[in-house]
Amino acid sequence: METINCAEACKNGCVLGDKCPNLEYKEQAAKFIEETSLDQMLAMADEAVRRKMMERASQPPKWVLPED
Repeated sequence: METINCAEACKNGCVLGDKCPNLEYKEQAAKFIEETSLDQMLAMADEAVRRKMMERASQPPKWVLPED
């Protein structure tokens, strides 16, 4: 089977069709979209953003020093 970078090659749709190794994930994503309301998806996204902000706030700042 040909190995391709799906993130690059499939920007406008899957180029491998039925030979795509990620068909399982496509089906899972379609099922999630069908069964989950937009309000639920937005609430999930808000929660993820909130957790990420809290995680960053609990970490000390990271300093990036330029090379001499």
